[in-house]
Amino acid sequence: MIKIYTTTYCPFCRMAKEFLKDHGFEFEEINVEESEEGFREMVEKSGQFGVPVIDIDGNIIIGFDRKKIKELLNIK
Repeated sequence: MIKIYTTTYCPFCRMAKEFLKDHGFEFEEINVEESEEGFREMVEKSGQFGVPVIDIDGNIIIGFDRKKIKELLNIK
């Protein structure tokens, strides 16, 4: 399962979502501007206040780290 914590105006969030979509992955998006619960969950998981934070099966990625995403999702 993939969760991505985002904000409305974050360019790296948009890039991460497009990257996942382009590779055929579905994900749950949690906009932390709109969800206080989502914000708390993101901070608890990552210790970070910035976005994007990506949770891939419990592996937390801070920012749009293309290399790490590819590694965790076995994208060549």
